[in-house]
Amino acid sequence: MSADNSNNTVTIIQITDSHLFQAADGRLLGMNTQDSLKEVIKKIQHIDNVDLILATGDISQDGSARSYKEFARLVNGMGIASYWLPGNHDEFRVMAQLFAGKTNLYKKITIGNWQIIMLNSSIPGKVFGKLSQAELNFLNTSLKNAERPNVLVCLHHHPVPVDSAWIDQIGLHNAEEFFEALAQYDSVRAIACGHIHQEYDQIHNGIRVLASPSTCVQFSPGSETFQADVSAPGYRVFQLRADGEIGTFVERVTHIEFEIDYSVKGY
Repeated sequence: MSADNSNNTVTIIQITDSHLFQAADGRLLGMNTQDSLKEVIKKIQHIDNVDLILATGDISQDGSARSYKEFARLVNGMGIASYWLPGNHDEFRVMAQLFAGKTNLYKKITIGNWQIIMLNSSIPGKVFGKLSQAELNFLNTSLKNAERPNVLVCLHHHPVPVDSAWIDQIGLHNAEEFFEALAQYDSVRAIACGHIHQEYDQIHNGIRVLASPSTCVQFSPGSETFQADVSAPGYRVFQLRADGEIGTFVERVTHIEFEIDYSVKGY
């Protein structure tokens, strides 16, 4: 996908970890994930001039065709181009079959002065992530042949520790290889990931690493073991400037109270 507005700031919304179910009333830790996604979308629709939506994985909790169709209905209903990548709860085979030939699963997006690269870090049957050799090859080729001077790389699993012992064990297991690939090029401005269900913004190896809150349940930052957080569902706004600078902030759905079962010790 390519759009020529290279002199303008590009506004992107990152949504992640929606965990939809086959059933419309499916709940994760007591929260109806479809309802929370709908509320996030309502809030996004009040933002002016959004250029595209990036969904960084765990779109579905159960990998069902119906959950992906509902996600597509809700997100595409905004009338904004959206691009998705899989997480550890997703069934990428199902996604690929349902949306074959659609733009939603494009792995490379060119917009403004930016190239966006969408990576698949999921491994069937595993919770942790790893970039296959094919994905690393795609990353290298995409960076070598980048059509714009600024690059945003997106994947589901976090490639850096976030000081939560339980979730750091199930992050990207070949992060060293990932950063070695990025280090060969000076065009990578930031990495956007999901998986950790919390806000994150730090510099690692000279590259900004950012994560967004989930559109449903949040995880407590700095927790040794699994713990749901009281923070509300949300999303991240990126303002990608033509000179490579990034403005970004997190918004949350704070006007309603969602039901959460804090006694649950896993997901």
